[in-house]
Amino acid sequence: MKKQFLSVIIITMAIVLLFPHAEISNASIAESIVVEAENVRMLQQPLDDLDDEIEEALAEKVMPGAVVLIARDGEIVKHQAYGYALLYADDQFTEVDEPVPMQEDTIFDVASISKLFTATAIMKLWDQGEFELDDPVYWYIPEFAAQDKEEVTIRHLLTHTSGFRPSTTEPIHEMEGTREELLDFVLNEPLQNPPGTAYVYSDVDYITLGVLIERVSGKRQDEFVREFITEPLNMTDTMYDPSADLQHRIAATEFQPWTNREIVWGSVHDEKAWALDGVAGHAGVFSSAPDLAIFAEMMLNQGNYEGTQILSEEAFELMNTNWNEAFPGQDQGLGWELNQEWYMDDLAEFNTMGHTGYTGTSIVVSPNKESVTILLTNRVHPTRDTVSTNAIRKKAAEKTADSIHAWNAAGMQMMVERLDARGAFELASDAHALQLHLTAIEQFENKGDQAKVVKHLGGFQQLVDYLLIHERIDDAINDDLQRTADYLLGKWQ
Repeated sequence: MKKQFLSVIIITMAIVLLFPHAEISNASIAESIVVEAENVRMLQQPLDDLDDEIEEALAEKVMPGAVVLIARDGEIVKHQAYGYALLYADDQFTEVDEPVPMQEDTIFDVASISKLFTATAIMKLWDQGEFELDDPVYWYIPEFAAQDKEEVTIRHLLTHTSGFRPSTTEPIHEMEGTREELLDFVLNEPLQNPPGTAYVYSDVDYITLGVLIERVSGKRQDEFVREFITEPLNMTDTMYDPSADLQHRIAATEFQPWTNREIVWGSVHDEKAWALDGVAGHAGVFSSAPDLAIFAEMMLNQGNYEGTQILSEEAFELMNTNWNEAFPGQDQGLGWELNQEWYMDDLAEFNTMGHTGYTGTSIVVSPNKESVTILLTNRVHPTRDTVSTNAIRKKAAEKTADSIHAWNAAGMQMMVERLDARGAFELASDAHALQLHLTAIEQFENKGDQAKVVKHLGGFQQLVDYLLIHERIDDAINDDLQRTADYLLGKWQ
């Protein structure tokens, strides 16, 4: 046994000596180690510029605090906290005596990002052979058949095409009753549309899926998620219904006198989830940016994280497939939203996965760019009646994409290809002309010819100006191309 141990040590030392830059294991996501952006072919300047965007949003009271985490190729390139986790005592913006600064490991109520954990739990049960996605829900929850819902399938619930309204017909947080009695009310909800005929984003879908998890597994949803997702991934900051001793690490949310809670700090913000004892399919998960990065990396690796298999590759493919082609613009996998430019910005592609949360959270996972962009804010602190966080969500995704695209001419070619695929150019020849410029720039980059790189980038920008003047691209496309070219120029100048 000692000889075997010594052999391992000798081999390990030999690897280190012969290949000093080799990595025996990649644990930077789990350990929140931030590496230089250039190590993963990203430009630092766009990532730095994101700081100004977030600070401006804080100054405009879009949110009191935020944490951003950006990663590529399994390496974190930006992880930073801004502002405050607790700042206000009421919805009049009265500041507390001792504000709590935001930390990089602050725990957030992630709101509807919880739906991703519900969907993952469902697909775990699918992997275990417990059901097929096109099985009627009532096969597993008999009382669900009430109100003519026999045709609603598990896939309908996962893709928001069941026919339910966005929320329950009556506010369940205003009702008396146990968790089980309130869930019975939800299961008795009628449909607004016939199954499969419309896309309507609905919390009722995912509350029902939470019940399905519990009926099929025999475990409450929080227990199932802990046993089969968060514990195997060592996501120690991810949970439902956090204990009181974690309050100091949690971002506060809304002043809610109507639930007799005043500033909600350490319990779930969503009233329906709160009425369901903090454990529901649509909301209730608390997590940190480092933990969500692990979860995202698992998805980037098709269900596997550092040897821990959470989902089969087949389950991943089903989650990453657009099942809503009948509803253009509402691309939806199983749980994950797909190709949503309104918050994914230049990261949006057919297979880019993401989700947002009402409390001000968002996650974007790009398989094509092998990147993760997480923005967590407490924008509902102290009130939901504040400025939308969608602009800063887009900026986080934009700067991630800029950092990748502006690394070199090849990255910009990837950007032009994406824009062309989205129909951004009036003529196919315009995209081809831009690509020719970038091919020439790439050749001069490879030679290290600074003067010619700068010169030809100038020519590229002149061509973009020409296309805008002649209305062959719009202002937004012009801004994207010019901004990225400016970043690449800055690298070479």
